[in-house]
Amino acid sequence: MNNFTSERRYPTESCLVLPPLISSAGLLTASDDQNYRWLDYASPRLQLIIVLIFVLTQGFHSVLKQLGLPIMTSQIIAGVLLSEAVLPKQWLDILMSEDSVQLIGTLGEFGYSVFVFLSGVKMDMSMVTRVGAKACYLAFISILVPMIYVVSSIVMLTNNRKELNSMMHIAPLFYITCFPVIHCLLTELKILNSELGRLAHSTAIIADFLSFICVIGISVALGIIQGFPKSFLPQLGITFFFIFIAMIVLRPIMLLIVKLTPEGRQVNQTYIYAIIVVFLISVRVIPRGCNKFYFIVIYVLGLAVPHGPPLGSALVEKFECMASCLFLPIFVTTCSMRLQKLTLDFRNEMVKELAIIAAMTLLVKFLSCLGPLLYTKMHKPDAIALALILSAKGVIELAAYTFMSDGKVLSPQVFNAGLIFVTFSASIVPVLVRKLYDPSRKYAGYQIRKIMDANLDEELHIVTCIHVPNNVTSVINMLNISCPTRETPLAVSVLHLIKLSGVAAPIFISHEKRSKRFTRYWYSENVILSFMKFEGNHFGTVKLNAFTAISSPEFMHDDICTLALDKLASLIILPFHRTWYIDGSLESEERTVRNLNLRVLEKAPCSVGILIDHGNIRRPIYLDAPIESYSEVAMLFFGGNDDREALTLAKRMARKTTVRLTVAQFVAKNDDGEVDWGTILDSEVMRDAKNNEYINYVKHVVNDGRETVNIVHSLVNEFDLIIVGRRYNIEDPQTSGLKEWSEFPEIGIMGDLLASKDLTGKCSVLVVQQQRTV
Repeated sequence: MNNFTSERRYPTESCLVLPPLISSAGLLTASDDQNYRWLDYASPRLQLIIVLIFVLTQGFHSVLKQLGLPIMTSQIIAGVLLSEAVLPKQWLDILMSEDSVQLIGTLGEFGYSVFVFLSGVKMDMSMVTRVGAKACYLAFISILVPMIYVVSSIVMLTNNRKELNSMMHIAPLFYITCFPVIHCLLTELKILNSELGRLAHSTAIIADFLSFICVIGISVALGIIQGFPKSFLPQLGITFFFIFIAMIVLRPIMLLIVKLTPEGRQVNQTYIYAIIVVFLISVRVIPRGCNKFYFIVIYVLGLAVPHGPPLGSALVEKFECMASCLFLPIFVTTCSMRLQKLTLDFRNEMVKELAIIAAMTLLVKFLSCLGPLLYTKMHKPDAIALALILSAKGVIELAAYTFMSDGKVLSPQVFNAGLIFVTFSASIVPVLVRKLYDPSRKYAGYQIRKIMDANLDEELHIVTCIHVPNNVTSVINMLNISCPTRETPLAVSVLHLIKLSGVAAPIFISHEKRSKRFTRYWYSENVILSFMKFEGNHFGTVKLNAFTAISSPEFMHDDICTLALDKLASLIILPFHRTWYIDGSLESEERTVRNLNLRVLEKAPCSVGILIDHGNIRRPIYLDAPIESYSEVAMLFFGGNDDREALTLAKRMARKTTVRLTVAQFVAKNDDGEVDWGTILDSEVMRDAKNNEYINYVKHVVNDGRETVNIVHSLVNEFDLIIVGRRYNIEDPQTSGLKEWSEFPEIGIMGDLLASKDLTGKCSVLVVQQQRTV
């Protein structure tokens, strides 16, 4: 995290209207003073500029996102269109008056301050001491090699002292790696939880701290060689004083606040407001004392806040939306609004040198990242993608160019070149990385992980996911029905999914290997205890592993699929996004869970089951039930891959004496008797069900979907659990006319019917999808 500004100031002349014109009477209301139009007032003019910024940004992004370009590109384009390089002078005079420029600039700079502060809050400083050797080596090489190159190039190419001073101020922007930029890029690409994303994240943390040390070191070295400006040493001293106060005074106080907050409770709002006040005072006071290193201090102030719940999370939740969705877009757009010409002036020697050094340093940085990765035998496209990510530029570099331009360190022509350099890097890197790296590639079904292909006498590996406490008993009872015996044991990996809040890096905890640093993650304790009790009740037949994944809901599917891949699982069990009370009334509906289930269904490396709990299976009737209690299970068979997988799971359950299985096969009345490979496979898997004395086989001949619905409705009160195949986008005579009424098409026609609010029974449902193979 770095910042570059100048202490040099030049006098300017301004003309002010007194009293100031703030709010107009409105568009449709006549003003008291006919000499002023509504655009002469500051408030409507500011609002118009903000509206134009967001309309232009969203308009361009709706088109450019189809090409894979990030929203930052659209924000920069919007700023260019509102700059003096494009906007006609008459419009420029109306919109961009002196006071409106100051207002929008102040708003943007404040938003950038909030962004920098929150970036520090979300970063876990302890990660610096915990990252692997690979990330450390990569961070050091990716910073030191391009730094040596760019400094030596500037010394050799620059002829006069003034140019050397300016180029040395710009130099760090070519070789640094900023953690906020990399984090935003990984989030934009949706690869934060992937293997490549985690390595890039860890490397960026080390590289960010190393960049800070290099920037300070070069500034001091430059001062020793050329002589320190009068204000430099006092600014440096005040900067280290503020850092000392933040880390030695403020951080212990905030750690004490966290310690005094009871587990599971929100932090007292008074503490939140106190931290906000400290931040606002810092924004006002710090620029006066350490102007050159202002944002470094703001960043360190954020680092002083303990990340994660309860304190860091509360701050992020309060400010994140405002900072990222309102203030930061305004800041990026106002940076590009400073553009004066659309073309580069290569007659300017400094512009020419900047273009050459920037291009070559970017190439050197890319190669210095790529070399070690290829040496360690990383897959070549993945290595290129990671090298591109670590070479990316973004909002931090754009801010540095802007502040140096405002401080007259850079000429307008050099600023134009810097803006183009940042825009090119921020735009091209996401496009190339999307082409090179697909995290779902490793989940592709090259290896068979289906229940049908698992030996009945071997251990069945299952990954089950938990969102809320209500899921625990439902899943445990579902597993209990799944026949855990010494002959057919279960290996269960329980994954507790928790929404990431106030933390930049996703966290994945194995509770087998849990260390003291994870003891504060108390969320999963009750979940683990419940499953340990289940394991104890089935000693020797169930092997349990517990994990906690703390990440953003849009990335949780990576944790689920990676765990299933690592554990060689044959089945993933996901809770349905709707839950019901025991009396059958709807309890809750989580859209984020539904979206997560959709992503897992699409990318899972094995078969998937979605557990729809109407409240009956949630009651703990199986854990301590007497031996004579029975579980009534039904399997509705229509045909196809998913139904065959579901029937195989049902037959495995039927091996347990306390499970009574009924297989109901639905056959079309007008079946022409045509035989294909699918029909042969259906007949083969049904043969055992028809001839097994422990399975009750029932055949239903139906004309259409209406008759099927009537039969299914008559079954829901007779069974504790009904198993169906997903059969996505498959419609046959037995289900004709039902697809149009589906509320949740992702769970198939029968799954949607059994998940309906109108279902009067309390039976729970398991919708099974067979592994999708390549």
